[in-house]
Amino acid sequence: MDYVIEMLNITKKFPGIIANDNVSLKLKKGEVHALLGENGAGKSTLMSVLFGLYKPEMGTIKKNGEKISISNPNDSNKFGIGMVHQHFKLVHNFTVLQNIILGVESTKNGVLKMDEAKKKVVELSEKYHLFVDPDALISDITVGMEQRVEILKMLYRENEILIFDEPTAMLTPQEIVELMKIMRGLTKEGKSILFITHKLDEIKLVADRCTILRKGKYIDTIDVESTSKEVMSELMVGRKVNLKVEKEPAEPTDVVLSVKNLTVKSKRSKKNKLTNVSFEAKRGEIVCIAGIDGNGQKELVHALTGLSEVTHGSIELHGKDITKASIRSRGVAGMSHIPEDRHKHGLILDYSLAYNLVLQRYFTNEFQKIGFLKHNSINEYSDKLIEKFDIRYQYTYCYRYVSAYYKLSRCADVEQTGLESKPNRQPGHNNRCGNKEYVANTFWTARKTAL
Repeated sequence: MDYVIEMLNITKKFPGIIANDNVSLKLKKGEVHALLGENGAGKSTLMSVLFGLYKPEMGTIKKNGEKISISNPNDSNKFGIGMVHQHFKLVHNFTVLQNIILGVESTKNGVLKMDEAKKKVVELSEKYHLFVDPDALISDITVGMEQRVEILKMLYRENEILIFDEPTAMLTPQEIVELMKIMRGLTKEGKSILFITHKLDEIKLVADRCTILRKGKYIDTIDVESTSKEVMSELMVGRKVNLKVEKEPAEPTDVVLSVKNLTVKSKRSKKNKLTNVSFEAKRGEIVCIAGIDGNGQKELVHALTGLSEVTHGSIELHGKDITKASIRSRGVAGMSHIPEDRHKHGLILDYSLAYNLVLQRYFTNEFQKIGFLKHNSINEYSDKLIEKFDIRYQYTYCYRYVSAYYKLSRCADVEQTGLESKPNRQPGHNNRCGNKEYVANTFWTARKTAL
């Protein structure tokens, strides 16, 4: 059988982890091929190898039976491979049109031919029912619209193999249905789609075949129509999964959060983004805020968490007015926030996992003393969370490795700290380097994980 793309025995390693371990995947022309796996299974890494973002240590990639070499995204575009990333790669102060043509601009005598590009973008937008405004700034459009811009970037480049990395993660149910229709329309034109997800309902709705990864290893490739969701979930996690949530009726008690007549003005117009919004959240219940994207949900969250000012109304947490309280004080009082865009608003990507885990608590006595961070406490806390919540990581221990090595290098008796053998030693003490057993264990854990 002929395949448009074959990824054979792909192995990709990072410090401390094998993200893809001898993985193979074959894509037929005109099919939607799902790539299923838990978070951290290696799905995005495998597709990043195909798109040229990563170079594998081992393996072969073929297109239409011929071996190809992909060193960067420009190579992948030459071979007709495009990718919509889970975290969109858009320039926020550029327009929709500028983002779509970026890197493949047409010029005449050194001047951009924007009129021709705009005409082509509008035609593609109408043909595939994407309906974007080419003159709108990316910073002014919704997440759903940003995804449509990413799809148009692939179509503008006339890519034949389209990779969608967790495309529904930040979409509303209505937007998900529309995306499924778009994907089916693309395959009818002969395009082939690789669809990364861990949502079984979406796979059953749109995919033809499905390749399953677990902890970086290839498990199986199945026919979606003839395979039940129960079987797919068992292959994905390695055990039987109950897909029905047993939820008893809620028994809410006292009011935890009270919002009264909340009003927030728009920064760009005289209209209000929120007008007299009131609700309560009681202990022991889940309160849902429903609505189509762009109807004030973001402004509500920003007002509740202190990211934007409240024009009128009040917010009470545990009976205390926090309407004008700082973001830190709200966090200390027990309010948490998982933002829509984790990379943009939820994490500091240049920080280690350990530092990110204490971002809202680093100033407490548990993690600092007279203004200096207690790194050992931060590391121990992060280790507990990593184990408790099965957090998958790549570089978590790297800076700890360097730190431990530095401490050991300053010890008067480095050779006696157990580095040449497993550090199963009786606790030792040295005034200059503290508990040598702890340092040696940290070194070995870091060295084993990071190298």
